[in-house]
Amino acid sequence: MHKTELQPAVLQPIDLREKRPNQKLRFAAQMFSAIINIWIGVQFYLFVNFLENGGQGWEVSRPPGVEGWLPIGALVSLLHFLYSGVINNIHPAGMIIFVVILLSALFFKKGFCSWVCPVGFISEILGDIADRLFGRRIKPPAWLDYFLRSLKYVILAFFLWAVVYQMDAASIEQFLYTDYNKVTDILMLRFFTDITMFSLSVISLLFIFSLIVRGFWCRYLCPYGALLGLISFLSPTRIVRNEKNCIDCSSCATVCPSFIKVDKVKQVVSDECTGCMACVDVCPVNDTLKLTIVGKKNRVSSLKWAAVLVLFFWGSLFAAKLWGPWENSISNEEYIRQMPTVTGGQFVHP
Repeated sequence: MHKTELQPAVLQPIDLREKRPNQKLRFAAQMFSAIINIWIGVQFYLFVNFLENGGQGWEVSRPPGVEGWLPIGALVSLLHFLYSGVINNIHPAGMIIFVVILLSALFFKKGFCSWVCPVGFISEILGDIADRLFGRRIKPPAWLDYFLRSLKYVILAFFLWAVVYQMDAASIEQFLYTDYNKVTDILMLRFFTDITMFSLSVISLLFIFSLIVRGFWCRYLCPYGALLGLISFLSPTRIVRNEKNCIDCSSCATVCPSFIKVDKVKQVVSDECTGCMACVDVCPVNDTLKLTIVGKKNRVSSLKWAAVLVLFFWGSLFAAKLWGPWENSISNEEYIRQMPTVTGGQFVHP
């Protein structure tokens, strides 16, 4: 893991979106992803409302894309596929989305986090708000930052231990076809529609911390980001700094949302780099910071790289939607049968 030496400091924020094509494209990609997820959320809410009414009234189809918010179930489904060679028909879209996200990290670093992820987008908006409120960007002292950054790996290790190590092929298949797993998407929705005071307090604290430290959730607590960060070390592309051209203006380090000291390294090799291209955009000297393929000297267009990333992600999901597997096999009648147990809060994780 690349260590980014952090000292207590104040960084003046730089707004890139108005001037840089990469950031304009990234904002458009983030907005597109946010709109798609809002659309899925509204459609799924209406679908569940239809179920709660016993199948009466306006019938709305279930959007399979909601399964993208069930990463643990997707991991279990992926293990089931690796054991059996069969894609289960309970939440197939979830596994497909999960695999596409993993592949995006393999090919495009942690680009998913800064170009697609709606949670990352919200976190970035909160960071922008904080920049304008405080007129500066605050980062914690190095010792605290290193400790907090380790938390997401602890959380990831727990999930990998609980799923990959603890569950064998038989227990995985048994879990996938339980009534609980069939309605995990509805249970997830009810977490927000019937949120407890404790959960609301935790989410509120995360919002507040995200205003204090940019990207608090993503940097310190997101196990998804931890997994993608580890995979990103295998990515064939790197941001490389030409030391001869560098004028030591430190603009790249100042603008980096992950606090990476880009101005002090020959190439960025970090689990925190999300491929946002902010450092490349802000560099005032041509060919000083550039995106290259490992082992090659030729420059890769950062704009084309980003466009391919976005097209790869959404194109893969669109192809899965057209040719499958995508739709689950659970009928509306079965969902309706499960609703009294769901609304009664009687489901217990198996």
